[in-house]
Amino acid sequence: MPDSGRGRLIPSKRKFLRAAAILQFAPMNILYINHYAGSLKHGMEYRPFYLAREWRKAGHQVRVVAASFSHVRHKQPQFSGSQSLETMDGVEYLWLKTPSYPSNGVLRFWNMLVFCFQLFWRSARVLGGMKPDLVIASSTYPMDIFPARFLAKRSGAKLVYEVHDLWPLSPIETGGMSPKHPFIRLMQFSEDFAYRASDRVVSLLPLAKNYMLSRGMPPDKFVHIPNGISFEEWDGQNEVCAELVDQTRVWKANGCFTIAYAGSHGVANSLIDLIEAARRLKDENIKIVLIGDGLEKRALEKAAQGLKNVYFHAPIPKQQIPATLREFDALYIGLKDNPLYRFGISLNKLFDYMAAGRPILNAINSGNDPVQEAQAGLTVEPENSIKIAEGLLRLSRLSQSERQKMGENGRVYVRENNDYAILAQRFLETM
Repeated sequence: MPDSGRGRLIPSKRKFLRAAAILQFAPMNILYINHYAGSLKHGMEYRPFYLAREWRKAGHQVRVVAASFSHVRHKQPQFSGSQSLETMDGVEYLWLKTPSYPSNGVLRFWNMLVFCFQLFWRSARVLGGMKPDLVIASSTYPMDIFPARFLAKRSGAKLVYEVHDLWPLSPIETGGMSPKHPFIRLMQFSEDFAYRASDRVVSLLPLAKNYMLSRGMPPDKFVHIPNGISFEEWDGQNEVCAELVDQTRVWKANGCFTIAYAGSHGVANSLIDLIEAARRLKDENIKIVLIGDGLEKRALEKAAQGLKNVYFHAPIPKQQIPATLREFDALYIGLKDNPLYRFGISLNKLFDYMAAGRPILNAINSGNDPVQEAQAGLTVEPENSIKIAEGLLRLSRLSQSERQKMGENGRVYVRENNDYAILAQRFLETM
């Protein structure tokens, strides 16, 4: 699909932005601590990799420090000993050996403690001859603020606390944990300390400022920098999942409207409501494709038995996602109705969808609504199969030009607001 033109960052403009960054900032040494950091090689999470890669392109030295085991990666780094250095696409990773764990619980907490302890114990190795100008604590849970502050003080560096989720509010409100639980008390102490001790608080959540103020953060510390997407990488990927694309083209040739979901099949994704919506639309010429895997997949497949308008497909490689998503008429995203979303959302999947240039059916109730802000699709009530079915039907009955306009709106929005080439520069401007 062609770009609308507005907001498009052509390669020469990207190079100009990076050159401007080099001129604006003297080369910096950046230490980025993220327990769960991944890469294109290892899988999620990708934010540290993309930001670090952009900073490297702008002439800065970056070291990402991560744990050797993370439950969100599909591949763990392999090495012997207590630590290992690895460079990927110019980004240096220091892996610290940590124990594995099967799920949430005591062993995962032990994994956190070991990682934070090693940041202290192996501080000389973590710094490794680098005198950082900027130390970023970014491990979802807030305990890494203590070793990060120690390393920043030791180096005379600025300290940034980067907030992905609001801990301990998340395990309290979604996990039902008591605020008096020792683990929660430790998390709360760590979070409050982070707001006071850091020079800046970078929040992925756009509406979290008032909550952070209530925990003691000075108002001038707050900066919102959302998740993003690498358009340079996205637009360069043309490989498709041939089997899935061939099937989709057959459906479309027969006049079917096709809509896809790509991602984890977990309870939080509330895909059972999409299955129930499909049941309501079994007589319509609509095909719904669920791409991915997860703990709920078998239950979802069982729930969809007998439905000829629902098709499940195994996960596809990351490099196949861009071109494959562009083959569908629309894309679906949904989450269970969760009070934590009042602070806003910043979902990688949603930005991928926008970059694909396809209209989006959004079944999420959140404080912000990027789909409506961008006019990139329709938003319906979550966990409501009737409303989801109505949204699917409405999208299917739009003209091709109307759906194309929504898709173009999404591409423009995500280029202007979520390109990592821009977000990386904004991050440093906050300092």
